Amino acid sequence: MVKKKTVYICNECGAKFPTWAGKCSACGAWGSIVEEKEENFNKRKSFSVGDTARAVSLSQTLEETLLERIKTNILTLDEAFGGGVVKGQVILLSGEPGIGKSTLLLQVAYQIAKQGSKVLYITGEESSSQVYIRGKRINAISENIFILADTNLENVLTNIEQLNPDFVILDSVQTVYSSELESSAGSVSQVREVSARLTEIAKQKNIPVILIGQVTKEGNIAGPKVLEHIVDTVAHFEGERGNAYRVLKIVKNRFGSAGEIAVFNMTSKGLEEVKDPSSFFLSEKPQGKSGSIIFPYTEGSKPVLVEIQALVSKTVYAVPQRKAQGIDINKLSIITAILEKELNIFLKDRDIFVNVVGGMQIKEPAVDLPLALAIISSFYDKPIDNIASFGELGLTGEVRSVYYTDLRIKECEKFKVKKLVIPKSVEEYQPSFVKVSSLKEAVVKVFNEKNF
Repeated sequence: MVKKKTVYICNECGAKFPTWAGKCSACGAWGSIVEEKEENFNKRKSFSVGDTARAVSLSQTLEETLLERIKTNILTLDEAFGGGVVKGQVILLSGEPGIGKSTLLLQVAYQIAKQGSKVLYITGEESSSQVYIRGKRINAISENIFILADTNLENVLTNIEQLNPDFVILDSVQTVYSSELESSAGSVSQVREVSARLTEIAKQKNIPVILIGQVTKEGNIAGPKVLEHIVDTVAHFEGERGNAYRVLKIVKNRFGSAGEIAVFNMTSKGLEEVKDPSSFFLSEKPQGKSGSIIFPYTEGSKPVLVEIQALVSKTVYAVPQRKAQGIDINKLSIITAILEKELNIFLKDRDIFVNVVGGMQIKEPAVDLPLALAIISSFYDKPIDNIASFGELGLTGEVRSVYYTDLRIKECEKFKVKKLVIPKSVEEYQPSFVKVSSLKEAVVKVFNEKNF
């Protein structure tokens, strides 16, 4: 009997090591290396799913791709995916537990089934009856939706071969295992094998496949990064459990632009799409209150107006607090340092709390200028009603240009924003524009404050 070799694999990047180490030398992650039995992939039996693929011209492939998109009949979702789901596309959807991933995909399955297509919904976390109860609650029961409650990859592939569905949904990829591997479900080798085999069958049979991926406590997709490289599209489902809204953000898309978003409202009957998210996020914006400003957020072609709030108060602690929700705490620290250095605003004895209303997670640099203005507004207790702003701040206080300027401006014009504080490099001009080249200039023009 041949003794199998033990290897150590990084859960984050999939790198292999002969011995255990606390830190992965390939990606730098700590505590991500786990012990596994080395598998002989060369002896794995291949799973035949049809005829051998043939090479075709690029122009013909492009035409077929443009024509063969499956509509989910959820307008904002189709727009986020670039016009629908392409046949053979593999989508990885991740999100916090209980955020509504299974609910959304069951609604997608129902909309596709209504068009006469067969949908195979594979659940490794729930029983068929549990899926039925959810489907009944959100009115998503159809005879064209087939439920398979199984975690064995070979059984899953057999069912796909026999049923020949038009659409496949797997919930979740970390629960499925291959019997040809000795490692447990959710391990690096199992996740890699499951995703690779399903991607193979999706491409050969031209079936769209959506994989639900579990996330770590940091909010990242669980499993090796190779999983994100295998699939065509990566989407994150975001939102706070205490809020009704949910945001689907496209991080990677080989069949469309990345950065697109779709906003949903969680109700007792499932997720409802929000066709005008700017109105949704600004519907309860207070008037006459300091520390609040409008920010036209976008990472794709669809801008959304969100409210940035800041609260600056006298601290009662030896070390002042810095708390941020929806914005990186490191960005808040940098903006605070710029305010102290360039504007001589003394914040060492002040607590600073920052919040993106609704729980939106913002990582783009265009939020720098509105964040600084919101903090200054709260510090001086001067309201800045009906004012929007965007721009990146340099460490010396200069205001730099950002991308998608025209889209941000049009969204602000749509909601009749009174004043728009923007970088001076923007070529377009309107009376509502307040163009600034530095943070000092912005404070003078917005607050008429020169004491710094």
